[in-house]
Amino acid sequence: MIAIGDDIDGLQATLLRALASPNRLRIVHLLGMGPHEVHEVARALGLSQAGASQHLGAMRSVGLVEPLRDGRTVRYRLVDPEILVACQLMRDVLVRRLSRLGNLAAAAQEPAGPLPDSSQAGHP
Repeated sequence: MIAIGDDIDGLQATLLRALASPNRLRIVHLLGMGPHEVHEVARALGLSQAGASQHLGAMRSVGLVEPLRDGRTVRYRLVDPEILVACQLMRDVLVRRLSRLGNLAAAAQEPAGPLPDSSQAGHP
């Protein structure tokens, strides 16, 4: 649970730790399309229902998701849709970085031009 006295950096670190899982990031993107029940999250991501429930519980504990109850049905949704925007922004940063690295790797594969003839080294 988040204590009221925590500073904003501490709160942000806690939230980011909760997102430090590929499955939780996938859940964010899935819930960005709308609320889902635990079994729908599990099926969509290839997780066990218990595993999906654990991830959602961890995300709920830091305020990323919240349950919507309708009788016996519980669906989860993002607390704030901007969470998806923030995750997409980071994904865009990573794609640009990988693109730059890919360009560097491609440039390193290109021939550098003819090598000097070593038999002529030291002779004018």
